[in-house]
Amino acid sequence: MLGPAAGMAVTQPGVSPAFSSVWRCAVRGLAGQSEKGLFPLRVPEAGEAARAILENPRAASPLRRFIACPDLARTVVSRLGNSQDAESTGRRPAAVLECEPGPGLLTRTLLNAGSQVIALESNNAFLPDLEALKKKLNGQLEVVHCDFFRLDPIGVGTMRPPIMYSERLFENLGILPVPWTADIPLKVVGIVPQRRERNLLWKLLYALYERSSVYKYGRIELNLFVSEKEYKTLVAKPGDPRIYQTLSVLWQTACDVQLLHMEPWSSFLTNSRNGGLSIPKSVLLQNDHLCLVRMTPRKNLFTGSLITTNSSIFILMVKQCLAKSSTKLVDKLNLWSSNSGKNLLRQLEIPEHVTTGSLYPEEYKRLFEAMEQSNEFDQSWLYDDSLENSRGVIF
Repeated sequence: MLGPAAGMAVTQPGVSPAFSSVWRCAVRGLAGQSEKGLFPLRVPEAGEAARAILENPRAASPLRRFIACPDLARTVVSRLGNSQDAESTGRRPAAVLECEPGPGLLTRTLLNAGSQVIALESNNAFLPDLEALKKKLNGQLEVVHCDFFRLDPIGVGTMRPPIMYSERLFENLGILPVPWTADIPLKVVGIVPQRRERNLLWKLLYALYERSSVYKYGRIELNLFVSEKEYKTLVAKPGDPRIYQTLSVLWQTACDVQLLHMEPWSSFLTNSRNGGLSIPKSVLLQNDHLCLVRMTPRKNLFTGSLITTNSSIFILMVKQCLAKSSTKLVDKLNLWSSNSGKNLLRQLEIPEHVTTGSLYPEEYKRLFEAMEQSNEFDQSWLYDDSLENSRGVIF
């Protein structure tokens, strides 16, 4: 059981004071180099990682993918750019929160590169080796039994353990919030579970716009492997109604979205007992790769009329507009406020003939901010029937 103790920065049993001290220096941006382990850690070969997964019956469920190739691990670490960031700024690099490390091949590569690592592992089968690795280091690694993608569960009834809330997790680790416009305090790296991929992208998106969950602590940077299909949606531009969707607009508005690396599905190890990729052939036809995508929240996201208290309204507006991307934007605006659309578009210098599917993300934000400042839009459009069950996702 986890439980905070009064007056203590670190309250989880087993959390090292050394790690907490190094973390606090990192988030406050103090100059200095990362504290490395006492010796270079040996990175296991792919075959060793495979045996660690497949020979342990407790590691077989649910289906997961792992980085088991040393070359891929080194590529991921180099793309994260932690050491380059430290050299260019003269500050400690951001700590890395690694999701579901499993046998720990990437963990060791990160540690050898000098990163401070918080390993969040949900499967008990992998915890003993990670804890043993932690004991060899001087506060450079922390291990927590939880699942990043199930942080802050929503709903009632039975929830799959381990259950963890970000506020408790960060408090136990001694992680303090920083201003939104400060440097990146934490880099998250992991593989998004395929079966819940779209839902998880929505969950993270809502948390970002609400500045809730991990985003209460600053502009947390995500470095996540997602399917090629979802990557194309994240970076889609107007003009292609097949892939330019609400997610495209909202992620591009909130973040700088950057492709760091593409890797074939076959490069990743699974815990499937039959040794297959566990991907339907229909999916492989349009998804040849997993894509490592960096999503860095924008410093100026909340500097205009868009704020956390009305961000859900912005999300609903974009959803309504892109429900049918061939609709003329002026017609949609006139439905929300009779005969006001033409004047609003003229004010924003947006052509009257433009459709909702041809509006760029930055234009959607400008449009929303203009509506917020206008007396002609009273938000009655929020009660449109199409908004029923507005989130449309299960977390």
